[in-house]
Amino acid sequence: MVSTSLVDLSPYRTFMIELARESGDFIKPLYRQPGVTVETKSDQSPVTLADRGAEELMRARIGRRFPAHGIIGEEFGNERADAEFVWVLDPVDGTKAFITGLPLWGTLIALLHQGQPVLGCIHQPVLNQLVIGDGGTTELNGQPVRCRPTRRIEESTLLTSDPLNPAKYQDGATYDGLQRRARLVRTWGDCYGYLLLATGWADISLDPIMNPWDIAALVPVVRGAGGVITNWQGGAAYPAESTIACATPELHAQVLAALNSGAKGSVRS
Repeated sequence: MVSTSLVDLSPYRTFMIELARESGDFIKPLYRQPGVTVETKSDQSPVTLADRGAEELMRARIGRRFPAHGIIGEEFGNERADAEFVWVLDPVDGTKAFITGLPLWGTLIALLHQGQPVLGCIHQPVLNQLVIGDGGTTELNGQPVRCRPTRRIEESTLLTSDPLNPAKYQDGATYDGLQRRARLVRTWGDCYGYLLLATGWADISLDPIMNPWDIAALVPVVRGAGGVITNWQGGAAYPAESTIACATPELHAQVLAALNSGAKGSVRS
């Protein structure tokens, strides 16, 4: 993880909160509105005016405030992605939840410094929950939060976004073995699963296939809450194409061992 000891993150933190609040104000009136058109992108994922409009809003605000910074966004691609500071945007992470009226979605905003995430937030505007982390601390609506001290899979609550994806992108058999060992398994996934992990309501949150805008904000949030986050094989959390986040190092080690115990090689890492 890149050291930020010489970087004052406070102005970026304040701006990130402003971005989250303003994008949330745009998205909320579109939530649970039957007239909102749902389109299908080339990768077969859904997209709405909420996704596109919120990202346009955030891009415009970043361009005015920090014109030298880069932007990586789910809906409108990259601008100056090799800049020293780069904002990574996922305006509606969990669009499938959004279009089915579930509040298990949120806006992900991250700031990269020299290619690594140093600041990230998860914002759920309907529930008025804003989690922001810098790798050292994490807060929910201004109050410090921590992962809970679960150390055994058998005592854990495990969350994932889609139960079919482990078999499609990693090793389905080892994932099945893991979930059979967990105390409780739910598909409260996308970014909200990681919010639950960082605020002490879950112990494992994992996804076998991810994009940069899905992951970047999660890294400083999970680490700031005392958790451990890597890719599916235990490698770098970012950049990566999969994510495992756990409440404690002991639990993370057990989950890694369980998921990588099969003979099948990794499909995506």
